Amino acid sequence: MGKKSLIKRRDFLKLSSAAMITGLAGKLPGKLLTGEEDEITKAARKVGKLPRRKLGYSGRKVSILLGAGDLAQAPTEAGILCGMNYWHKANSWMRSKTPDSILKNRDAHYCQVTVDRVGGSHHTGRFDEETHYTYVKEALKKTGLGYFDDMQLHFGYHSTEELKKERGFVRAFERLKKEGLVKHLCLSQHGYAGNSRVPGGQSAAEILTAVVEDGLYEHAQFIYSYGADPEMDQFIEFARKKGFGTIAMKTARGIGRMKQDQKFMDKLPAGTSPHHALTRWLTTRTKLDAAVIRVKTLDEFVETYSGAGKNLSTRDEQTIQMLTVEADKTTCRLCTLCQPHCPQKVPIADILRFERYAMDDYDWKKAQELYMKLPTKANACINCQTCMQHCPQGLRIPQQLSRAHALLYKG
Repeated sequence: MGKKSLIKRRDFLKLSSAAMITGLAGKLPGKLLTGEEDEITKAARKVGKLPRRKLGYSGRKVSILLGAGDLAQAPTEAGILCGMNYWHKANSWMRSKTPDSILKNRDAHYCQVTVDRVGGSHHTGRFDEETHYTYVKEALKKTGLGYFDDMQLHFGYHSTEELKKERGFVRAFERLKKEGLVKHLCLSQHGYAGNSRVPGGQSAAEILTAVVEDGLYEHAQFIYSYGADPEMDQFIEFARKKGFGTIAMKTARGIGRMKQDQKFMDKLPAGTSPHHALTRWLTTRTKLDAAVIRVKTLDEFVETYSGAGKNLSTRDEQTIQMLTVEADKTTCRLCTLCQPHCPQKVPIADILRFERYAMDDYDWKKAQELYMKLPTKANACINCQTCMQHCPQGLRIPQQLSRAHALLYKG
């Protein structure tokens, strides 16, 4: 996009949020008041205003599709025009630049700081009150946001026991809250059941249920997508009854590799697309409050986000059914139910998550770097097939591991 378009973009952002959203919702005919539309404005108009829902105990209304600090500039600006008002990983703007349109209208946006463990990975790292406290203050200084609405524990707890005993993260939050620098506590939760690097690790659903009962956190992000997932469905139902907010992440299970398979794509009902159907399903057929769906370009933004809050058509229903059947054959949903039964202690969920980064997100560098850091890799599998007896998908896990090793190992 040229300098001329960027100048128009800055002029456009001077309009009030109300005027922008009204125009995008189609209540103003023709072009917006600023004159000729640029590509970002056109994309935003196609998507329209994103619906909002209450999130957690505070009752804050957030857009049902969340933005992220590492989202590309053009989709970020288009999202703002569509009323996207919650920003996961806003601390990513420490390395780039906080969008001017958010800084100028700060109170209209909910910005989240994501905080990791200290001194290692999310498997081996520890909680440290002072380090967490200092990091958030540094993130505020570099982003210029003034305060973070939410402070998120990245990757979550290893077990319900750790949740009870390790309060360093919570104490850091309480100190920052007293200073008016953060407002709400949240987490993203992975599953650790059977992970050799996490003694006593438990599933995401077990830990999240304990988090809700603990009462300190307001909402959580967790891995969730189409296909049978009774354990997480039960948790979502429980969370709703308790007023605890729920946000799905890593939602596009297997779609990236499906889109590379032209024969499969040709079978989909005419006029449908996988990401569009996924968005409709997530935002109308589940009891989730919101979802994070990654997009990289304006075309992907339009294709994906234009489905938000819209009921599935018959063709969309068929698409979701076909995606589910295909994903159940090819793509692990990362439930960790198989992992405790592996005699070789292979970190199956981690490996197949990294495979997703490569095969579905096309981020080969990230996938390979993470894979090479694993102390036990996929080639430790002895093909005993014990894991397959515990996989709810019936996935041929040894074959998946062998392929992942061939794809990701850098010898």
